[in-house]
Amino acid sequence: MKNWNIINRYEELPDLPVLVDIDVLVIGAGAAGVAAAETAANMGKNTWIVENYGFCGGAAVAGLSGTICGMFKATDNADAEPEQVVYGFTERFRQELLKRNGVTEPQRYGKTFTVTHDPLVWREVADDMLEKSGVNVLFHTSVIGVIMDKDAFKGVIIASNAGQSVILAKRIIDASGDAAVIARAGMDYYFGDNGRIQNPTMFFRIAGVDMAKYLDYYGHDTICPPKVTADILAANKSGQYNLPRHKIWIFPTTRPNELMINATRLAGQDGRMLNVIDPQDFTEAEILGRRQVRDYARFLNEFVPGCEDAYVVDTGVEVGIRQTRSIVGIETLSNEDVIHCRKRGDSICRTPWPIELHSGDKPKLHWLLDDYYDVPFGTLVPIIGENIIVAGRCLSAEHEALASARVTAQCFEYGHAAGIAAVKSINESKRFRDLKGEDISLIMRENGSRL
Repeated sequence: MKNWNIINRYEELPDLPVLVDIDVLVIGAGAAGVAAAETAANMGKNTWIVENYGFCGGAAVAGLSGTICGMFKATDNADAEPEQVVYGFTERFRQELLKRNGVTEPQRYGKTFTVTHDPLVWREVADDMLEKSGVNVLFHTSVIGVIMDKDAFKGVIIASNAGQSVILAKRIIDASGDAAVIARAGMDYYFGDNGRIQNPTMFFRIAGVDMAKYLDYYGHDTICPPKVTADILAANKSGQYNLPRHKIWIFPTTRPNELMINATRLAGQDGRMLNVIDPQDFTEAEILGRRQVRDYARFLNEFVPGCEDAYVVDTGVEVGIRQTRSIVGIETLSNEDVIHCRKRGDSICRTPWPIELHSGDKPKLHWLLDDYYDVPFGTLVPIIGENIIVAGRCLSAEHEALASARVTAQCFEYGHAAGIAAVKSINESKRFRDLKGEDISLIMRENGSRL
C-alpha cells in the first residue's frame, strides 16, 4: 500500500458547505453501525449514518457471510441443545428477522451453533429499525477526510456523486470495519500479527438442491464431514479441479432448496497474502473468488448427492472480509484473554465463539467449551484521539483473539455499547476514555444484554 495515502486531515474547516451539525455520526452501516446508530437515536440524540453501499449490512450482506455467529456456547456434548449467551441488540435484530422468516433456527456448527439469515431481509430490517428510531441515513456516501482540533475529531468530509460536503458532529463512531476514520486522521492502527492477516473469502449461494438427498449425505453439521474433504482432495488429484480449501462449510438457508457456501480461500496469484485495504488486492481477490466459486459449484454438482442440478444464484457483492486494520486501544483483547475465558466487570459483550483463524493452508479452530470470555469497553477506545470510538471488527485485539471476537453477534453488541457511550459522553461532557465500562454495561443490561 506504499502507493496510497490515507491521511487527510484538516485543522481548520475547509471551504466546503456544511451539510449538518449533529450529535452523533456513525460511519458504516454494517452490524455494528446499525446497532450504534439505532441505540444513540433511541436515547434522544440527533444521529446520522453514512454508508458506501446503497444498503445496510456490511460483511453480513455485501460480503454475504450470511450467519449470525457468536450467540451460542460450544460444547462436546453432541446431544446438547443450543445455549444462547448473547442477547441485547443481537437478539432484538434476530427477532425482527424471525418475524419475516428471515432467519433459520440454530444449526450445528461443529461444537456450537449458528443461524443463517436472508441478506435481503437483513437490509429491510435494518432500514425499518433505523427509520423508526429517527436515524438519518446517507447511502452512496464515503468519508474522505477528517476535521480535527489537535487530537479531537470535530467532523468529517464526505463525498458522493453530488460532490463534497462537511458533517460536524459532537461524537463520531467509526463502524467502518476498517478503522477508516481513525486512519484518515493518522491515528495508530496495525494489521494482524506483524502485518499477517486472515484470508478473505467469496461466499456464494446455490439453488436447485434436493435437500433431503443432500442432508442424508452431508449431515446436519454445517462443517463438512471427512468424506467431503476426501472428495475435494481426490478431485484436486485428478487434475480437473483447483480447490485450495479442503474443509468447507455449507449452510441451509431460509429459502427452499438453497444452500449458502463458505468454501473459497483467496490468496494472490503469486501466493501472497491479500490485504483488501489495497484496491489492487481487493480486485484480485474478487476476480479470483468468482472463479473459485465456479470450481466449487462444479465440485458440488459432481461429488455431493442432492447437488447434481444445483446452480449458483449469486456471490457476495464483495469478498467476505475477516480482518483489516485494528486500532491501538486503551485496552487490548489478548489471545490469553480468549483462551482462558477471562471475565471482566467492565464487559460490553460475552463471546463464546471459537478462535476461527483463516490464515495459511487450512482454518484453525480453537473451541471455548462450555464457557465464554468478556470483551472490555476499552478495546473500542483509541489510545490517541478524542470524540471518537470504534465499533466492529477493528477493535483493539491481538491476531488470534480477533479471529474469535470479530463475528456478527459481537459486532452488534460493540455497536450497542458504542452508541450508549456516545450518548453518555455528550450528556456528561466526558471523554470516551473517562467513561466506565461498568456504567455502559449497566445500560446494556437494561436494554436486554446478558453481562
